[in-house]
Amino acid sequence: MDYKDAFKKIFAMPEFPRVRTSDPATSHQAAASITDVSSHYAQILEALSTIGPLGKDGISFYSKLDPNQIARRLNEMQKLGLISLTGKTVRSNSNRQEREWTI
Repeated sequence: MDYKDAFKKIFAMPEFPRVRTSDPATSHQAAASITDVSSHYAQILEALSTIGPLGKDGISFYSKLDPNQIARRLNEMQKLGLISLTGKTVRSNSNRQEREWTI
């Protein structure tokens, strides 16, 4: 997928549910505080297009986003067809295996 086509998908992106009705009030507050995920998508795409396939922690290093922010966006981006898994794993910052992502 062309990098610019990926950004077109970001701006026409569907809304993903970020909280369940059964979740505690703190989860609802956290979900309400998320305002601009498209900028996270753009930063993740920029890291992957510049560096190549990376794990969550690698994306975090190059994008300057928190690993938790990235972890929440990766599955959403996969569902949108913006990124995919390589089928490989890489070492995380905690020396565990994590999935590798690519454009």
